[in-house]
Amino acid sequence: MIVDGWLRTSAIVIATAAIFAVVYLASSVLAPVAAALFIVAIVWPLQRRLQARLPRLLALAIVILATMVVFLAFSSLIAWSFGRVARWLFAEAPRFQLLYEQVTMWLESHGVGIASLWTEHFNVRWLIGAVQETTRRLNTTVSFWLVVLVYVILGLLEVDDIGRKIHNMRNREAARILLDGTAISAARFRSYLLIRSLMSLATGALVWALAAIAGLELAAEWGVIAFALNYIPFIGPFIATLLPTLFALAQFASLQAALVVFACLNVIQFVIGSYIEPRLSGSMLAISPFAVLFAVFLWTFLWGLFGAFIGVPITIALLTFCAQHASSRWLSDLLGAPGNEPTDETR
Repeated sequence: MIVDGWLRTSAIVIATAAIFAVVYLASSVLAPVAAALFIVAIVWPLQRRLQARLPRLLALAIVILATMVVFLAFSSLIAWSFGRVARWLFAEAPRFQLLYEQVTMWLESHGVGIASLWTEHFNVRWLIGAVQETTRRLNTTVSFWLVVLVYVILGLLEVDDIGRKIHNMRNREAARILLDGTAISAARFRSYLLIRSLMSLATGALVWALAAIAGLELAAEWGVIAFALNYIPFIGPFIATLLPTLFALAQFASLQAALVVFACLNVIQFVIGSYIEPRLSGSMLAISPFAVLFAVFLWTFLWGLFGAFIGVPITIALLTFCAQHASSRWLSDLLGAPGNEPTDETR
């Protein structure tokens, strides 16, 4: 019995490692599919309502057009804000270089050996190169989103057909799991995106107000950046806090002023991310903070920046499907939100 248990455990570990290896190696194929499924789940209620009153293709055209408008508006805001910050960075590079040299000298005077490593790798030239590399990567995402758009169009056209095929499956238990898991996952996706959007708007507005009151340059840009990065849990808010702090240090040439900005930004992120958002979401997303953090870092490793965003929805879907069957419900109960007792919906 013990040997059988070890063999079963080893098989599960090997199968899990193989799945993640395939997900990592096939990211260029699987990532657009994951993005398309997420978008289809978000926009399907609109598609269903429109095609009940309009021809199917006309309803599809309206939904795709609305999706593209939202996406282009969001992308334009991000490009505008980061572009403005990048131009400011290039214009003020001597100021950053001077500040960096002062920090390096201070570290060396206090016997911190890491200063030489910073001087070699993390200078202004490295920072500018990192910004340029980020810009290059953003430019290469156009083809990715074109593929996603094709998948979304095909997915919206086939939702009803796939639903009928699942209803007609001979394995009624498998059909139930697929139908219930898909419906609940889609509803949770919409709740997740709605809550994340509201919290991102609140974060962006507060960061803009704080930057304007503090006299920090590019206040509107910092608000937009905070709004956009807040869609990436943990990593996004950290970057949205760190960047304005570094710019405040360069602009005001005062460590105290930068620390005040840093503290205020962290208060904003803490109040919204750790107090208001959990109260709004409650247990509807059925995922614990530990699972959220693990999902963000795991999917960032697997799929990069896009994985940081889509990791939480993927985890929500996996836990939702696990809750639909008795043999896997333990995983959903283990990684679900604190105090989230199984209900008829999750059972």
